[in-house]
Amino acid sequence: MSDEDAKPITRFQRANFLVSNLERSLTLYRDILDFDLVFIKDSESDSYSYEVFQIDKSAELRFAVLSLEGQRNVMALTEVKGIALPGKTFPSTATIVLECQQFDKVVMGVKDLGLKVFTEEKLLTKDGRTGREIGFLDFDDNLVVIYKILTKPEKELP
Repeated sequence: MSDEDAKPITRFQRANFLVSNLERSLTLYRDILDFDLVFIKDSESDSYSYEVFQIDKSAELRFAVLSLEGQRNVMALTEVKGIALPGKTFPSTATIVLECQQFDKVVMGVKDLGLKVFTEEKLLTKDGRTGREIGFLDFDDNLVVIYKILTKPEKELP
């Protein structure tokens, strides 16, 4: 058996959002949501990001990689400078979903940044746990949903 055969078929690497201002975005992702900034890198003029995100080559790109405790490199922010990012269309077609133990602190921080915050909902999981969930839009209208589990299921599933 080769090394390639021994590896899982798929491994999740990271989510990526396009942003117009990296420093501003870090006030949310690093300072409020508690991601660790691993590195920031200027993208090369032949970066694959131009093709896959369909970004005009006149734009300048920077790439930031973020980690969470015990979760290396799970998020990236690609800053696009020199062209305007298109406005988002709704309904939203993608989101990141984050379990958040300091739920109220994060919600207050997001509101303090003046971001669009949706109505909080009660969370009921398929296994009977309950919690809280809320969504908000970042500075570039990327959707983020956070939740916190409050109770365990009444009875364990088989």
